[in-house]
Amino acid sequence: MSLSIRHAAAVWRRNAAMYSRTWKLNILPNFFEPVFYLMSVGIGVGAYIQKMGGMSYVEFLAPGLCCVSAMNGASFEVTYNVFVRMNFEKAYDAMLTTPVEPDDVLAGEVAWAMTRSVIYGGCFYVIVTAFGLAPLPGSLLVVPVMILTGFLFAAIGITFSLRLATIDYFSFYFTLFLTPLFLFSDVFFPLGERLSPAWQKVAEVLPLLHPVRLARAAFRGGGSPALIAWDLAYIVGVSLLLLAFARRAVRRRLTT
Repeated sequence: MSLSIRHAAAVWRRNAAMYSRTWKLNILPNFFEPVFYLMSVGIGVGAYIQKMGGMSYVEFLAPGLCCVSAMNGASFEVTYNVFVRMNFEKAYDAMLTTPVEPDDVLAGEVAWAMTRSVIYGGCFYVIVTAFGLAPLPGSLLVVPVMILTGFLFAAIGITFSLRLATIDYFSFYFTLFLTPLFLFSDVFFPLGERLSPAWQKVAEVLPLLHPVRLARAAFRGGGSPALIAWDLAYIVGVSLLLLAFARRAVRRRLTT
């Protein structure tokens, strides 16, 4: 079995066509969560905080919440949606009666999850730009960061989904994995100011931390070249490693 870009694109187009019918219902829950956090925490709590990381608190929150939006968009796609298509709708079984192979399904799903991440993150970016929190044109570099965020969390989520036997386990994924990432990945407070050097090294394993740092560097301009290179290497390396596991899992799930 080998990957066909044309067949993977067909899987992507199928998902895009389905999404175009229900996008209003799908986008609202995941999009508005970070918007509410920006308004309540950034504007409300921010009124009691002088500065955070050398800027106003709402300015500190904005780039991190862009990544959270992108993470949500990719994560919901490769968890519940992939599981339903695989186990209830049997959509992949139907696809495999055509020249589409399991590798094409995996690539198409990851590409669509990355698209969802840009849709969600991009909408939120428009909001923060309207509030004057995204300096232009430098902050536009956050768009490729959203793509990388989608790639990373698509790889994490689909690897998890392909190993589940029941949909009930997704509550553990969101509550015990994504929620702690949301709270402790430099989104709400700078880890460098609150954690000891030893714990900062431990925090480097957190997947969301790396896109958040890249997004904040895009908003503020500059940033340590070595740290940016490390964050990029982490995102790409972890994503490719997990997709190698997912490739074996999708072949086993869809051909046995």
